[in-house]
Amino acid sequence: MRINNIILSALAFIVLGCGTRKAEQFQALPFPDVQLPGMLVDTQDRAEYMAEHWWDRFTDTETIYPSDSMLVNGVSKDDVEQKFANWTSVLSVSSQSVATKAVRRLYDRAVGVERHDTSSNVFETFTGLMEKYLYDPNSPLRNEDLYGPYAECLSKCEFVSEGMRAAYARDAEMCSLNRVGTKAADFRFEDRNGRVRRLYDIDADHIVLFFSNPGCEACMEIITALKNMPQISDMITSGRLAVLNIYIDEDIAAWRSYMPIYPEEWYNGFDPDSVIRTDVLYNVRAIPSLYILDKDKTVVMKDAVTEKVMSFINQNAR
Repeated sequence: MRINNIILSALAFIVLGCGTRKAEQFQALPFPDVQLPGMLVDTQDRAEYMAEHWWDRFTDTETIYPSDSMLVNGVSKDDVEQKFANWTSVLSVSSQSVATKAVRRLYDRAVGVERHDTSSNVFETFTGLMEKYLYDPNSPLRNEDLYGPYAECLSKCEFVSEGMRAAYARDAEMCSLNRVGTKAADFRFEDRNGRVRRLYDIDADHIVLFFSNPGCEACMEIITALKNMPQISDMITSGRLAVLNIYIDEDIAAWRSYMPIYPEEWYNGFDPDSVIRTDVLYNVRAIPSLYILDKDKTVVMKDAVTEKVMSFINQNAR
């Protein structure tokens, strides 16, 4: 395999160096998939091995292949992105500790490629994909608890400008708020009748914390979906579930106009202290945003996609 790599590398050098052909004419290589040890038979063990070693062969610096607008270390940029999306799926079924370790390992190996060949765009490609898939508010694969460690690494990276290091440090700080497995930040909320309560006053086995805005179409879709779940009312009545629907902006009149739309069995309130957004108790980067908390107010899901929240409710309705 090494001999083949050396031959391919030499051919690439000839193609790039002769001056008559361009890197774009280099025939893209297949992505070098992770090779699982035969002794791994447990499904979870296999998934976690893949999570950690997914990029090892691709980021092996013994041989560096062409990189340009179409290629990333000899592999089609589209193929690399697809493999990245597949990798995030593997991360989602791994333990948090293993997934975090895998993210840090990817960073270390990307930096290793950059140090070996500064003309490579491997580091830049991974940084862009991490943000696109794990931090973009519109990504169905977003996961701040995984993007945060990568942003923290970038905040100290030699290949990142000073200004961008500060920006990544801020991202890492925001991602550290209300991580899965930690206690959610408490806050006050006021209902339409002027009663002031606290998140930690709500007594239920699980809480759906729903940050919404009046007039938000995506919010309305979530409200409708929850209303159409017949088990919701029974779960709320029995104390197995509570829905806390919170408005964190300033147009209280618009919020009040939506009262007929919000179910009365929910906790519907606004932030009278304006601390959730201004003091950044929660990293609410886009509306809507959904969290699941347990009885002790520990975060079970953070900024979760609607389908995952609905699935969680269905599973706990049994």
